[in-house]
Formats: sequence, structure tokens, C-alpha cells
Amino acid sequence: MAKKITLVCFVIFLIPFSFRAQTLDSLIPKSFPISITGYVDADYAYYTDSMGTTDYQKFPSVSPRSNQFGMNILMLTFSYDAEKVRAVGTLQFGDIPKSTWSANYNYIMEAHAGVRVFKKLWLDAGFFRTHFGTEGLLPKENFTSSVSVPTYFEPYYESGIRLNYNPTAKLSINLYLLNGYNMYEDNNDKKSFGILVSYALGDKGNINYSNYIGDDTPKGDSVSHNRMMHNLYLNYTIKKLRIQIGGDYGIQDHSAITDNKKSAAMYSGLASLKYELATRVFVYGRGDMFNDSEGFLSGVILDRDLILTGLKGWGATIGVEYKPTDNSYIRLEGRKITMDKNEEIFRWDDDYTYSRFEALVNLGISF
Repeated sequence: MAKKITLVCFVIFLIPFSFRAQTLDSLIPKSFPISITGYVDADYAYYTDSMGTTDYQKFPSVSPRSNQFGMNILMLTFSYDAEKVRAVGTLQFGDIPKSTWSANYNYIMEAHAGVRVFKKLWLDAGFFRTHFGTEGLLPKENFTSSVSVPTYFEPYYESGIRLNYNPTAKLSINLYLLNGYNMYEDNNDKKSFGILVSYALGDKGNINYSNYIGDDTPKGDSVSHNRMMHNLYLNYTIKKLRIQIGGDYGIQDHSAITDNKKSAAMYSGLASLKYELATRVFVYGRGDMFNDSEGFLSGVILDRDLILTGLKGWGATIGVEYKPTDNSYIRLEGRKITMDKNEEIFRWDDDYTYSRFEALVNLGISF
């Protein structure tokens, strides 16, 4: 009898919880517009260069430490996508945020919210990943694990507002009003502008054009430095071969080394190939070049002939990738960076040199 009473009491006790669970379940839509995704990339890197500051190699971004195991990135992305509103927030941890990101917002890769203005037009505001450049920053976004020297000097992040218009399934147009070039916080009272236009070439690839127009001269500087940057790139697939070709051209006034009344120009380019050698096995290569002789992006150094100059050089990368699953990869990669012979910015075996070799091993998983 006591057991029966206990059982009845237990059932009565569960009824409210069962009712509440059913009620809550009925309040949650079947297709709830929230998603959570993640990505991890672990690495080992070795560089023939001992000139890195704070243990980072020159051009630090992906795998910035030599002869160390590391974690390039752990990131979690929270997305909300409803009919009239949307939002994205991404948290990041690891060597990439420490070596490349904003010091004040180091753990925020992006955080922006948007509203639908009308059917195909959205207005978004907040912190964005850059709209400019050929390559992405993360290994999973590129053929290679490392990023090219041209990509290193492009912006990684930005803050402001964006108008996103998709008139057709193939065409996307984005207009930006920004605080500045590679900055979340404004360093003056001026705003910058940007455009990103993407056109899909069916299922074969896409062609993109982006630009940046702004003056990021710090407050108190009496000389303005208006900057205009352009980027154009193509992604294309031919059977088992994937191709990426892109280039930058930039000009900034009052920036020539010998005469600050004159403008300075820079240009860069890269070409990458990736070929499916066998099932889940790929080989890839990349060539890139960078010329910022006036140093308005790369900074000015004193070369071997004691002449002030900006950086000029090229890079060559080769690698092999194995994909255990569609959302994972293991890569072995080698690269050589060679600067102008007078620009001895690296140091190895107690001697200054103008070139550097790199070896990277990466393991990444998206989930």
C-alpha cells in the first residue's frame, strides 16, 4: 500500500513539470532562427628568422610563433536570422587574435545587427570582418594556411554601417560607412567609405571588386593623408582545379618619402592554385608580390645602402592537404619570402638577410 501511495505521489509530482515542458516546447518554433557554429585550428610552425618581437615573427598572423605548437584560433559564431532582423556575433581566442586583432576588442571577431529595409535591402551596424581583399584571414577560408604578404597589409576588421542589396541571386552590392582602415575605434573625426560588389559565375566561382576611401590621419596632424585602395579578384573552378587570382592598387596623398607634397602608390598581387590529386588529397601553390616603395602601408625602413624605403618583395608557397572529412583538414606547407636584396629585415645565424623560409603544419575542424 505504501508503495502504491509513493508511486501516485511521484506521478502527481511530475505532472506540473511535464505540463511545463510541453508548454515551453509549444512556445519554441520548429525552425528557431538561431545557429551556433565553431572552428578550431592547431598548428606547429618553424621560421628561419629570429627577429620577431614579443615572440612573433615578422608579418605575424597565422602561426606567428617559431618552433612552437600553438592554437591559431578557437572561434564560436552565434547567428540570428529572422524575416526582418538578423545578428551575428563571433568570439575568438588564440594566436591569430593576439597577433593581428584590436587590442581593445581582442576577443570579438565580429558583432553586428541588421534590419530589413525592404525586400532585398538590409541595413547592418556594428563590428565587421573586412570587406576588402583577395584572401580571408583564417586557414579554412584559403587554399593555403599562411596568408600572403599583400593580405597581411590589408585590413582585417572594421566598424560602421553597411547597406546590403541583392538584386539577383548572382549579384550582391554592399556599401560601407566606416571609422577607418583596420580599426574599430575612430582615430579622428572623419569617416571612410567602402564598396564590395560580388558576382557569381554560376557554380564555377565568382568575381569581386572592393575599395576603400578615407583619411585616417591621427588628430593633431596638420597634413592629411587621403587614401584610396582597390582590390579585384577572381575565384574559378575547372574540374579538379581551383584558381584564385587577385590584386591591389592603392594611392595616398602627401606620402612620398622624399617629398611629402607628392602622392605615393602601392601595388600587389597573388595567384593560387589547388588541385585534387586523389580522393580527399589536394596539392596547392601560391605566388605573391608586394611593392610599397614609399612605405605608406608597410612603414619606412633604412635599407643596406642607408636609403629610406618601403617594403618590396615576393613569396612562393607550396603544400599538401588531406581532408579526413568534409569539415576538417591536415596541411603541410612550406613558404619562402624574399624581399628586395637591400631590405635585410630578417636575421638568421647571427646575420641579417633579405629572405626567410617557413614550414607549417595545421590541423583544423569546423563544427
